[in-house]
Amino acid sequence: MTVRRIVPDFQVDSEEAMRASSDFYGLLGLEQVMHLGWAMTLASPSTPTAQITFCTEERTAPVVPDLSMEVEGVDAVYAQVVASGAEIVRELRDEEWGVRRFFVRDPNGRVVNVLGHRGA
Repeated sequence: MTVRRIVPDFQVDSEEAMRASSDFYGLLGLEQVMHLGWAMTLASPSTPTAQITFCTEERTAPVVPDLSMEVEGVDAVYAQVVASGAEIVRELRDEEWGVRRFFVRDPNGRVVNVLGHRGA
């Protein structure tokens, strides 16, 4: 398995808080690379895998995850995680914005969004 990136996910109270976060982290060199209205990702232009995501909610899952991990072969990773007996918070499925993902709870109670880009 190849891990392509790891991204911290932070829940914020409002779109205004997302804008304020974008402005602040813009001062530190990050630029907006995705905005779905309820989720926004900022990245370094020089190192695009250096990212941070802010969410007001999670529209397709029961909770906002604490962390996102992009992997190669998300279906195989899902099978491994299920076989391990780990708690699946949200089943594997395709999202309209081009990713296939599932949520799993780690041993410390944190929710991890494990994803792969479709067609990649």
